[in-house]
Amino acid sequence: MSPRDFSVVICVYTEERWADILEAVASVRAQSLPAEEILLVVDHNPALLRRLAEEYGGCPEVRVLANAGPRGLSAGRNTGIAAARGAVVAFLDDDAVAEQDWLRHFDKGYDDPEVMAVGGRTLPSWASGRRPVWFPEEFDWVVGCTYLGLPSGTVRVRNVLGGNASFRRTAFDAAGGFATGIGRDGDKRPLGGEETELCIRLSRALPHAVLLIDDRAVIHHKVPGVRERFGYFRTRTYAEGLSKALVARSVGAGRGLESERRYTTRVLPAGVLRGARDFLLGRPGGAGRAGAVVTGVLAAAAGYAVGSVRVRRDGASFAVPAIEPAAGTREEVR
Repeated sequence: MSPRDFSVVICVYTEERWADILEAVASVRAQSLPAEEILLVVDHNPALLRRLAEEYGGCPEVRVLANAGPRGLSAGRNTGIAAARGAVVAFLDDDAVAEQDWLRHFDKGYDDPEVMAVGGRTLPSWASGRRPVWFPEEFDWVVGCTYLGLPSGTVRVRNVLGGNASFRRTAFDAAGGFATGIGRDGDKRPLGGEETELCIRLSRALPHAVLLIDDRAVIHHKVPGVRERFGYFRTRTYAEGLSKALVARSVGAGRGLESERRYTTRVLPAGVLRGARDFLLGRPGGAGRAGAVVTGVLAAAAGYAVGSVRVRRDGASFAVPAIEPAAGTREEVR
């Protein structure tokens, strides 16, 4: 089949990531299957908006847009979706670099007309040059990467991971956009879960929809030094529990926690045993990894408990917007 047209959305929010943003865009422009367009969506930062417009003013395939919704990653993605011209919308984090065949592998998945989303594999690029010895691979999702316990190859999944994912444009017509109020918002508490909520909602709207992960669609996600610290690990796992409480409120605990139950009862106990074995064998970091797994479970459980109480008390604080095609290009900067 002929390759599909891809719109690649990269959401950005701070000039501190200027070099990372340029690298991310360059990796998309170097794809073996060229994207129809790259949409840089700037989250309420006029200075960054102007600077990017100047940087890419001579590049017709790069469009610089202002986030048309509330502050945060979800609204930024929705702005990109609304402006997208391609049949498939792909998402790349602003601090990630895609391998050359990233879009080509995504494209192959859509040969099946029932496939509505294809995700890929995200590998960590540690600022220190190597994985901290205490950091368990089972928790690589803490730094936005593919974690030990996910199936390999090209497999059907409940949800793709938002920083390395693609969707048919029609998926958003059926299910709406990313829920605002769940995902990240600049430097606030590192919440997540918005892609899980969307994917479950999409499967409900289109019961025959197939969602895939193809681990050949690889990106490399930069992990800054602050995220290599145990304090961030603890904060992020707690925040994930808060997020899961919101997701469960939206889609029900059955679907919202289906994968998490398998992960908690099968993958994590094996991680603890592996860490304990390494400790007994005198291998570096074994005790730390076992302890980190236990801490991560307890922190996420605490976050979920607190989040559940808040949701019951205050109600859900997120909204699911319909995606309307952007009127003209009034949000675009040239």
